[in-house]
Amino acid sequence: MSDKKKIYYIGDWAVMLGPYFAETPFNSAMKGVEIFNYGKWLKDALESTGKHEVTSVPTWDFYRLQPGEWEKILDEYDVIIFSDVELKNFQLCPSFFDRSKFGNEPLTFPDRVRLTVEAMHKGTHMMFLGGWLSFNGEMGKGGWGRSRLAEILPVECLTTEDLSESTEGFSGRVTSPDHMIFKTIDVTTTPPILGYNKVLPREGCDVLAYWGETDDPMIAIGQFGKGRSFAYTSDPAPHWGCNFVYWKSYNQMWLNILDWLTAGDAS
Repeated sequence: MSDKKKIYYIGDWAVMLGPYFAETPFNSAMKGVEIFNYGKWLKDALESTGKHEVTSVPTWDFYRLQPGEWEKILDEYDVIIFSDVELKNFQLCPSFFDRSKFGNEPLTFPDRVRLTVEAMHKGTHMMFLGGWLSFNGEMGKGGWGRSRLAEILPVECLTTEDLSESTEGFSGRVTSPDHMIFKTIDVTTTPPILGYNKVLPREGCDVLAYWGETDDPMIAIGQFGKGRSFAYTSDPAPHWGCNFVYWKSYNQMWLNILDWLTAGDAS
């Protein structure tokens, strides 16, 4: 592999529809559509040195990939990022299930969860980042721990809703300050982070930082086959990260994480 890394970043986009006006009992109108790329901060951070290339896509683009396209992405990219990508998006878009074929032939397609697990073992590295639809998520919607993704997560997911939120914010507590991820940065100086996903440490993996004085992992790492796995259990973008994205060390933290993920790759 070359020194320039290719990163495929799924999630952290949103569409706002409205405001919606009901003007009479018979007439209403949607007066506004706006698209937000909340992933721009992380994308810019990873590309800030000019050494790396990030493809940032909304979750709905991942969901709509044609059969066979995910395999090509896993082969082409060095690092895959999942942020607010609930498990259901690993299933194929319903348009691929042709009703005219029901009862005539078995309909099967490659399992994108299986492909993701196998890709890590072959050497594709992955970041798993927090949010309402990450890890187990709001009302269990994330669902990562209910699938084979659990095999490559460096933490264990809860089986209940895992959101921990406070408008006063949280800060980190580093337990492995000498790790290369913390080179030249101090995670304890982050501005208030407004929420995170509660997870559990995983045997065989390392928790490098916790949330405050809790036993809740903030940053954890692991290796599965030839691939490295990284988890940050809060959001790299607003809303949980609405202060975090303006932290002076934001760019450097993500560059350090990328360096650790790809440190063992042949150049």
